[in-house]
Amino acid sequence: MSLPVGVALAQAPVRGGTLIYLEQQAHTNLYPPAGGFYPNGGVLNQITDKLTYQNPKTLEIEPWIAESWTVNADATEYVFKIRPGVTFSDGTPLDAAAVAKNFDIYGLGNKELKHPVSEVITNYKASEVIDPLTVKFTFTKPSVGFLQGTSVIGSGLVSLKTLALPFDALGDATKIVGSGPFVVTSETLGRELTMTARKDYAWGPKKLAHQGRANLDSIKYVVTPEDSVRIGALLAGQAQVIRQVQAYDEKQVLSKNYLIYAAPTRGVNNSVVFRPDNPLVADLKVRQALLHGTNAKEIVSTLFSANYPQAKSIIASTAQGYVDLSPKLTYDPAKAAKLLDEAGWTVGPKGLRQKDGKEMVLTAYESLPQPQNKETLQLVAQQWGKLGVKLIVLAGDAGSRVVDNLDPAKTPVSPAMVGRADPDVIRSQYYPTTRNVLLQKSPLAPRVQTFVDDKLNGLLEAIAAETDQAKRMALVGEVQNYVIDQAYTIPIFEEPQAFAASPRLKDFTFEAVGRPSFYAAWLAQK
Repeated sequence: MSLPVGVALAQAPVRGGTLIYLEQQAHTNLYPPAGGFYPNGGVLNQITDKLTYQNPKTLEIEPWIAESWTVNADATEYVFKIRPGVTFSDGTPLDAAAVAKNFDIYGLGNKELKHPVSEVITNYKASEVIDPLTVKFTFTKPSVGFLQGTSVIGSGLVSLKTLALPFDALGDATKIVGSGPFVVTSETLGRELTMTARKDYAWGPKKLAHQGRANLDSIKYVVTPEDSVRIGALLAGQAQVIRQVQAYDEKQVLSKNYLIYAAPTRGVNNSVVFRPDNPLVADLKVRQALLHGTNAKEIVSTLFSANYPQAKSIIASTAQGYVDLSPKLTYDPAKAAKLLDEAGWTVGPKGLRQKDGKEMVLTAYESLPQPQNKETLQLVAQQWGKLGVKLIVLAGDAGSRVVDNLDPAKTPVSPAMVGRADPDVIRSQYYPTTRNVLLQKSPLAPRVQTFVDDKLNGLLEAIAAETDQAKRMALVGEVQNYVIDQAYTIPIFEEPQAFAASPRLKDFTFEAVGRPSFYAAWLAQK
């Protein structure tokens, strides 16, 4: 975080006022397990509470809606004691029965209502309400990441009324009834929404300095896609905080004594990934060639700032179990050319590599949520072009994008990242029944012909189930090495969530992977 010159004397928080928050993209679905999309999480983090709280400084799991908990030796049973007196904003109790119902749906899904299983919960079996304030969860196999999983945005607790709605109805923020410090009181879908402080809120995380109701009276979220418009509104005093500040705008913000916050996401780095089911990238030597033909240092220095460290592994240096794999990620165009030659891809008359009558032409869609992703992919395309490999970058809002991006024959290359402060984030990214970024054959990827990596999947399952911390960290190191050795991914940079804010905004904080929290926030007088 960058701070303006001169630090003001400590002020007492001011209660009241409306915060204007400009978001780059509209939220999509607010079913809590869909909160990984940052515009969704930015809403859910204000209106839902979690069983536990992950301290963003220490990453320790602390009490919140759960006052205490016990875990058995093999992490197949978790018992939580629920804080008394908590209610959802519709007046219904947030008790053991409500918690049980939330996690039964998050852990098992609901086919009738089309609620998908949460990517942060593995091996879920069942819940049992022991008494009105005690709930027990059981698992078919060890589920080591579950405790941390109860603290994440995807485990926000919602009322039984919300859980009874079909998935497609949960894009309407007014339908999400949580127990959080704010309540959505109005919404114009895709454009703006207003949240109002809940006056009787009295159950924030117990170790936080701020307690009781939120300081702000309300928050107005306005979807503002244009970067220049968000910056202009902030600097003109028409808004107090904006998300997705591009690196090239940071100096302008700081020069006006405004603040930049670059909260770490502590998960899988911003990367380019391959889909080996596509024959063009099925050969390990081709993927290795493109890895060594990518100059991540040039990308970071050209497009980004010091808030975007160059990646040295598949996960961030702030992530648990991180291993520095820089020696395996060297930019070496001569080695890259040699590997392509060895794989039988020779330079043709048009300067393009060709083999068996086919040209090495690859396609990727830009990812709109990722900072400067189009420019990043275009720079990768320039670098690969020097090797005789053509990368076509398609618009991230194209009508066919969603379908084509699940078809390795059409998109052998894709950008990817995901934030979560637990090693299970690697499983979320690569496992065939979760995000499945490599497109392994699974029910979620019907267009994949044959590609499956049983060794990778075995490592991911082992990370999810290993109860010995030292052994689990060893597995985390092993999977980082394996993914790079297979050249499945090219890590580019550690992605923060970049916000700019007025110096009037005080006590603006973030959960452990960079989603904003306005619970303690307040606005100083002009």
